[in-house]
Amino acid sequence: MADYEYLVLSFGREVERNDIRRTLTEHAEYGHWELARTRTYVGGRTKTWLRRRIIRARRSTVITGW
Repeated sequence: MADYEYLVLSFGREVERNDIRRTLTEHAEYGHWELARTRTYVGGRTKTWLRRRIIRARRSTVITGW
């Protein structure tokens, strides 16, 4: 099973859709985030959840006695 880290962004009603789209695109391109969920509330606030996979480095075998 994959492990993910999450980033939650919240935008007020005064923020235009193009600005939200631009922000999400920048996070996707430069931070390797993907859109997990978007929610728009009654007051106009938009909340988005971004996620990216956590890559865990495996420990390599250490050879001693050289």
